[in-house]
Amino acid sequence: MSTLRRGRSFDRIVVVVCDSVGCGEAPDAAAFGDAGSNTLAHVIEAADPYLPNLASLGLGHIEGVPALGGVAELRGAFGRMVEQSAAKDTMSGHWELMGLVSKCDFPTYPNGFPREIIEEFEKAIGRTSLGNRAASGTEIIEELGAEHILTGAPIIYTSADSVFQVVAHEEVISVSELYEICETARRILVGDHAVGRVIARPFVGDAPGSFRRTSRRRDYALPPPGPTALDDMVAAGFSTHGIGKIRDIFAGNGLTSWEKTASNADGVERTCTAVRESKGDLILTNLVEFDSVYGHRNDPAGYAAALEDFDRSLPALLAAMGPRECLVITADHGCDPTFPGYDHTRECVPLLVAGEGVRSRALGTRQSFADLACTILENFDIESSRPGRSFLDEVSA
Repeated sequence: MSTLRRGRSFDRIVVVVCDSVGCGEAPDAAAFGDAGSNTLAHVIEAADPYLPNLASLGLGHIEGVPALGGVAELRGAFGRMVEQSAAKDTMSGHWELMGLVSKCDFPTYPNGFPREIIEEFEKAIGRTSLGNRAASGTEIIEELGAEHILTGAPIIYTSADSVFQVVAHEEVISVSELYEICETARRILVGDHAVGRVIARPFVGDAPGSFRRTSRRRDYALPPPGPTALDDMVAAGFSTHGIGKIRDIFAGNGLTSWEKTASNADGVERTCTAVRESKGDLILTNLVEFDSVYGHRNDPAGYAAALEDFDRSLPALLAAMGPRECLVITADHGCDPTFPGYDHTRECVPLLVAGEGVRSRALGTRQSFADLACTILENFDIESSRPGRSFLDEVSA
């Protein structure tokens, strides 16, 4: 729970969510079929990435993360957080980071969507469809992409997450029409079938082997079931800026401005620019490629390379920040690329806090992602009864 304090510790807080970068099985991982998962540890063991900047912030000192060498002096606070929401998806993770714990999971369809849903969808869009099963996105495009090009029927697939994904070649179904199709699906998928997200997945290429998904993905998410810390901040007169998937995840709620990204590198660069241009009192960024490009594709080497790229970008991000600004690096769930299957894993997430005004210390294991929201609200003197426990006094120099 946040408490009211006098005067801010930080003028701006920047939160970077490294999508899926979990740090070890959660206490209830077995109930999700994820006992033994550990995204960071298994990527480090498989590919030995060089992460000196993350190591200097304490990454290798977090429980569940292997020790990282070459650190002369720690310069950040470090710990991990446990999710209380009854899910392991992007939305519930982000919502809880912003103080909204969800106890109801979204419906999933491991055997595909009911025929009545597909029939209603096909009638509404005036096209038949292909697929309708749980699958890897890249694999189902390779398998059904040529038939889609021939027939014009969009490919439908899902995963262990609560998603209805619609795939179409950009020259067969225009991106604008694909978005309209997804909006139609979003209107249909309500009530008992209210999936967390409908996702537009455009791709290009001439034939199997050359197919690739483009950056024009768009998510149509259910709005959060209640206000989040973003809404609290806006109501108190503060500005909030979302970068990457943030607008989609929160359905635009609680954001005063936002921008999309094309890649992790683009997300970091836009975050640096947003800091320099003071685009928000709170800047919230999602870096999705860890999850979408490497975790779901079971690519630990690619995942390791993406971590190295992010690590190399950290000095520029920290240099963009002023003396009274704070950077928080965390995640929303795991997606262990060495684990069986292609789906998210129920894991704790890392918590790294950095900035000139941040003390170097261990923050231990936090019992809710909502501790971050409580910390943010306390920093901005916003009274709150949200679940969680602020760590502001622990990190403030």
